[in-house]
Amino acid sequence: MPLNVARIEAAGQILWAVDGPKGLRRLSGNYLTTRAFFEQGGPDDAAAAMATGELVTADRVLSPVTQDARFVCQATNYASHVKEVGGDPAAIVNNVIFTKASSCIVPADADIIRPSHVKLLDYEIELGLVLKRGWDRPQMISEANLADWIGGLVIVNDVTARDVQISHMQFHKSKSYRTFGPVGPFLVLPTPAELARWRELELILAVDGEERQRSLAGDMIFKPAETLAELTRIMDLSPGDLIATGTPGGVALHPPPPLVQAIAGFLSPAKRFAMFMKGQLKKPHYLRDGQLITSSIRTGDGSIDLGRQQNRVRAA
Repeated sequence: MPLNVARIEAAGQILWAVDGPKGLRRLSGNYLTTRAFFEQGGPDDAAAAMATGELVTADRVLSPVTQDARFVCQATNYASHVKEVGGDPAAIVNNVIFTKASSCIVPADADIIRPSHVKLLDYEIELGLVLKRGWDRPQMISEANLADWIGGLVIVNDVTARDVQISHMQFHKSKSYRTFGPVGPFLVLPTPAELARWRELELILAVDGEERQRSLAGDMIFKPAETLAELTRIMDLSPGDLIATGTPGGVALHPPPPLVQAIAGFLSPAKRFAMFMKGQLKKPHYLRDGQLITSSIRTGDGSIDLGRQQNRVRAA
């Protein structure tokens, strides 16, 4: 089974620990960032701590991805999500890449704070890939050598203000408000054989106990290896950086019917947005203050388990 590593606060200190049969065992090293964890031998330290590490009690489990990391994301990357917004997965030929501000990263149990002007707050469970090795030039990355690059797996909730996304016509602003990126609880360190099973990971998200999203990661359109290879041709990335690989179907956002969209094409931008808001505010699945979002990612046999997130929505 993979090692499940946590970054925790215990007795006023920030520590790294590995989750074992008897509880959390402290790693010997102090790693200030996720990048330092990978660069300074954190995975080997975690393996050793499973046997010899001191048992420790967490006062709080923090995000295992620190806020210095770059936060890169994919959009429209699950066939089920493309279908629910009226698209054809076979017609998706471009990998849509954007970024979230890393200041939105929070622990897996943090409250999601809804800004007062946001009326259409949406959820997006995603499989996060954490790099153990960076690049500053194009690289040949394939399924065969994927484990040379990906060091860890995490749960990500790509929380989104849909009204901001549509009215401003951009992803970054609508997805980057503080607390809009719960990550963790664990940084799961898979072996190459375990990483090769990424398609078997099942993503499940519920709101107040009502299941909203359920999908296997294998429903991705652009797979991790090809996405990483493409990113090497675009930008430099470093150990500890986070790539969120898109969300499956089941989000709150649904496009208007084709006739309504056709009529909207003749309206001014302001009237078109007003029509959009009027329709979306009738949708029942947008998040409301006080609701509890529960997210998990694991294989069917439970041998790879990224843990569980619980996030309460509250007004700013």
